[in-house]
Amino acid sequence: MTKILLVDDSDTQLYSLRKVLEDAGHDVVTAADGQEGVEKAGSETPDLILMDVVMPGLNGFQATRKIRRNPATKDIPVIFVTTKDQETDRIWGMRQGAAAYITKPVDKQALLAAINETLETNP
Repeated sequence: MTKILLVDDSDTQLYSLRKVLEDAGHDVVTAADGQEGVEKAGSETPDLILMDVVMPGLNGFQATRKIRRNPATKDIPVIFVTTKDQETDRIWGMRQGAAAYITKPVDKQALLAAINETLETNP
């Protein structure tokens, strides 16, 4: 079973994405903002992180940079799951070290495919 850290400030998004992930057989840990996501990345040691971008306080790009700079969490793959759908956002997200970039509303099959591909290339 794969442990996935889901970081999003929307309770609705947390609920719907958690359901998709749990139905696919994943163990899910949640965080309600970027700072909590950084903390849980260290304490929970997930296999993968799904990170929103637009959040109060520490946004997803900033949180991902912190995760990437920490020797204990730098190898955890991050997939951005966000409403930010401009090409510049995608490029910036990938420059932060993301394994993939998915836009909302999330296509369930595309999300699961990105997760599977990321986990296969980052065992």
